[in-house]
Amino acid sequence: MTRMNTMRTVLAGAAALLAVGGLAATPAQAAFAPPAGTAAATHAEVRAGTPAAHRVVTFFEEYRRAVLGESGETPRAVRERYLTPHLDFRLDAWAHDHDADPVFRAQNVPADWSAQQVKEELGFASVRLTEFWGGGESRHVWYVVRLVDLRIVELNDRPAF
Repeated sequence: MTRMNTMRTVLAGAAALLAVGGLAATPAQAAFAPPAGTAAATHAEVRAGTPAAHRVVTFFEEYRRAVLGESGETPRAVRERYLTPHLDFRLDAWAHDHDADPVFRAQNVPADWSAQQVKEELGFASVRLTEFWGGGESRHVWYVVRLVDLRIVELNDRPAF
């Protein structure tokens, strides 16, 4: 009898998590709107199939324009608008250690890019951004987006989950 109650509790808990996760994602998806003054994504191969992927593409495009001096905004200002303060701090350390741009993960600017959400778990989405370089090379950079507010909480060379 105890085993059956434990299994029922586990199943009820899993169902509740799925229900809450679905409800948490819905407001973020329904309320998604790019920050004021941002341009719509126009260059990436994969468009915003999800709010998280759209957020990463919008951030990447605005950051790229700032790095190239095309927006009148600094790269730091763009990062502060989209990233958590902790991630922004860690990216500064990464740039110092690698002598490269911490978002592009390189010393130059990618020619093109695409983004795709690959996983969603416990209120977070994993988005793979693929950067394409002039010589035909490409690189994956993995982002983690918190779905409740669409803030980017992680950016790394490997998937976080």
